[in-house]
Amino acid sequence: MASGRRRDRYTEVAITLHWVMALGIIVLAGIGLTMVHVHLSLSRRFALYQLHKSIGVTILLAAFLRLVWRLRHDPPALPALMSRLERSTAHWGHIALYFFLFALPLTGWALVSASVLKVPTRLYGTIPWPHLPILSTLHDKAPVEAVLKRVHRYGAWTLLVVVAGHAAAALRHHFIQRDDVLLRMLPRLTKRSRPQIGLSGQNTV
Repeated sequence: MASGRRRDRYTEVAITLHWVMALGIIVLAGIGLTMVHVHLSLSRRFALYQLHKSIGVTILLAAFLRLVWRLRHDPPALPALMSRLERSTAHWGHIALYFFLFALPLTGWALVSASVLKVPTRLYGTIPWPHLPILSTLHDKAPVEAVLKRVHRYGAWTLLVVVAGHAAAALRHHFIQRDDVLLRMLPRLTKRSRPQIGLSGQNTV
């Protein structure tokens, strides 16, 4: 249950987890495109796959911690000048982000578990990460792996679209509406901030 305490910005924990996930998504996108479209040696490709899996698990754990933290700490209220449509879009946009932040790592984990190659996962080359038990023991993995590969690929592109929309909305708040929505999620580098243009009393998710 959230604390109910009104804040003018996100907590440092929330900010840290947010930017860890944001950076992870950007890096994963770059690695994914490199693995698919760039000709690499077998050893280099293996190293990238392991790094891709490691970052994916990191995002999964960070998303879990972020959700737990969110349930216990109220975020700042939305600006009062936001329309009902904007509030609804923000609400469902955050839900979509949470969904894909869990779904993408989980489908990736499932894909690795169902792989016919049976390649073990060691997070950052050190920590062993298990395969999912049912998928790893299938007799005919090939068709399951093919389906999961498509789901993971299309899900990744969808997540990038959702993230792009999220970033565009934040930039719109900052440069067009000129409120504090973006500044609330930035690390505190200075004590000065823009004056808040009213609060609606309604929180984002």
